[in-house]
Amino acid sequence: MARRPTDWDNRLGRRLKLRDLHILLAVVDVGSMAKAASRLGITQPAISQAVADLEVTLGVRLLDRSPRGVAPTIYGETLLRRGVEAFDVLKQGIRDIEFLADPNSGEVWVGASESYVAGGFLAAIIGRLAQRHPGVTIHVIEANTAALQFQELRDRRVDLMLGRISGPIVDDDLQVEVIFEEPILAVAGKTNLLLRRRRIDLADLAGEPWILAPPNTAVRDLVAGAFRARGLEPPRLGVTTYSMQLRLQLLASGRYLTAFPESLLRYNADRWAIKALPVRLGPPLPVAMITLKNRTLGGAAQLFMEHVRAATKDMRSVHTS
Repeated sequence: MARRPTDWDNRLGRRLKLRDLHILLAVVDVGSMAKAASRLGITQPAISQAVADLEVTLGVRLLDRSPRGVAPTIYGETLLRRGVEAFDVLKQGIRDIEFLADPNSGEVWVGASESYVAGGFLAAIIGRLAQRHPGVTIHVIEANTAALQFQELRDRRVDLMLGRISGPIVDDDLQVEVIFEEPILAVAGKTNLLLRRRRIDLADLAGEPWILAPPNTAVRDLVAGAFRARGLEPPRLGVTTYSMQLRLQLLASGRYLTAFPESLLRYNADRWAIKALPVRLGPPLPVAMITLKNRTLGGAAQLFMEHVRAATKDMRSVHTS
């Protein structure tokens, strides 16, 4: 039997409450009404009543209950997905109001690859923004852009993601802005004996212990491809890690080699006592800024994006001058 069209004003507009939707989101997030009550600081009967009110208003069951807790039904999942979007729009609206009231205030949430979190490029962008808008708060979380999944964006935990991408992005819901093409460099600590040689060839590096990311990552594939293109076996792995701190500690021993983006050396070569080796590791890789297409970001996030573009413009001008 076909469902009757919803009378929004009379049935939903006056009865669907944001508080009830907020409670439903909390219940599903923690997996139980008791835990949601504890998180929100209200009673469990109030939690149950809010969910029941939503189910009566919508005419469908939103949660499946079991001794192990609760889980959303297909109707619940649909409402939650739109609910997250609705709360995000409201949050962006509040950010806009705060920014209009004080252009030096606001928040930006950024997801960035670990090499850009630690490497100096992101710090330079934050420094530019802080100099002009010292009241803006920037929240940074580590997010692997090269994996091409972008769940942090879709969950609206970040406003934008910044980092290297490993290939074309064809997802219809994403806006991708390639901001520059960045060479990946073979790098050694300044005490490495290789740096004493007058000439270094890629073949000289095949037997050295390398620090690389785990398998199926863009830079590791780039390094392996560079050696194979010369008819060489990929270099010997000494350590696999994403950790920048561990890499730097190992490079300081003078024993290991690794692959770093050029921007990392631009900002940190002297500070971290590292140096690029004069060999090619393949073509530059694109670095992109990724946002959700149909999501309007607040003023502070827009400002951050403008400073990203300005920083990369400066980097390009240095290369061409």
